[in-house]
Amino acid sequence: MLADRYGLDLSTNSAAARDAYVEATDLALTFYPGAIAAYDRALAADPDFALAHAGKAQVMIRQGEPAAARAALTAAREASAGVSDREASHIAFFELIFAGQTHAAIATLYAHMAWWPRDALVVSTAANPNGLLGGSGRVGQKRQIAVLMDNIAPHYGEDPWFLSYHAMALSEDGRLAAARPIIERSAALNRKNAHVAHTYAHVCYESGEPETARAFLIPWLAEYPSEAFFHGHLSWHLSLCEIQLGNWENARRLYDDAIAMGRHSGGPQQQMSDSAAFLWRSELAGHPRDPAAWRAMYDYAGTALPQPGIGLADLHVILAQAVASDESGLAARSRRMLELASAGRYPSGSYLPTLAPGLAAFERGDFEAAIDILAPLAGKSEHIGGSRAQHDLIEFTLLQAYLKADRPDEARQMLKSRRPGASGIPVKGAEELQ
Repeated sequence: MLADRYGLDLSTNSAAARDAYVEATDLALTFYPGAIAAYDRALAADPDFALAHAGKAQVMIRQGEPAAARAALTAAREASAGVSDREASHIAFFELIFAGQTHAAIATLYAHMAWWPRDALVVSTAANPNGLLGGSGRVGQKRQIAVLMDNIAPHYGEDPWFLSYHAMALSEDGRLAAARPIIERSAALNRKNAHVAHTYAHVCYESGEPETARAFLIPWLAEYPSEAFFHGHLSWHLSLCEIQLGNWENARRLYDDAIAMGRHSGGPQQQMSDSAAFLWRSELAGHPRDPAAWRAMYDYAGTALPQPGIGLADLHVILAQAVASDESGLAARSRRMLELASAGRYPSGSYLPTLAPGLAAFERGDFEAAIDILAPLAGKSEHIGGSRAQHDLIEFTLLQAYLKADRPDEARQMLKSRRPGASGIPVKGAEELQ
């Protein structure tokens, strides 16, 4: 039987299908363009190649094509008669994810990893800040991801893709001293991996090294295809460096070229998160509001993300609704989140419906009300998934609310309790607290 690059058997007798599948998987794992075309070549050589259908579904859902992704996953299931136990479990795992059955998918993940720890596509979906575990709503999930990656690391050795994912998990768990040499080894083995740049940016952010991140990202992005899935998000990371370093013109140029609506290369949720976060964080840093850009974000949210789905993206939809003073829309979205949560279909639970009025109060200038709502939620942002860097948006908003409400002692206490080493605070007025 033919096998993939990780030594796992594949239920196809076509060497051409296998070769195209391996190529597609490498592109999917490293976030380079061409994965779907390569999966299609695998299917042209063997139309009944179930895992090629499943791999295609995974890339399509990431790109924001749910209908096509569901069709591809259905094709995988229809072609799965006679596949190996590993392949059947692989397909069943993705069916649970697509169905939104988070808890069942997590249970399946651990069972699958116990037997087949080198199933990299399953690992890639589960072990990132916005993946299955990261978006599970569970407090402590960053530690859970790091433990999972520690446990399976011996099965991957010096595989550069795995090293980049492992380093990210360690960084998010606060283990920066361990993460740094791992991401440097990954970069030395294969720089053509978007997770290398992504993890490097996060390690530098958590270590307070914006200059180092900037020096890495600028030449790396120059060689990364602008249409590739992570180009917009990595440009957002670079923009954080520029904002922190006071290079506003550079940051704004990055927004216009690669982060704004119509320019971002990622799927709808990534576009929403990065674009709205840039605008909100820019204002926290003291830069002027761009009403037209916010309006574009609000309109995009209404068409691309009309219903709650993923906590991190929904946070940024809430920001756009708050800026638009859409109180009825914000209330309706919050009610829907609570309905989904009560039905076990919204892992973030009540966190965002509780947070939303605080963000709305901040936006309308009622900083005391914003503090009353946001302060009790401090340290609980793990419920929405995403990275520590993304959660800082909430922390920085509360910090500025303290400053605007003339409560400097509480602002200073926030700064003292900030996680050690993390990048500076690009919030206007915070420098006066030092």
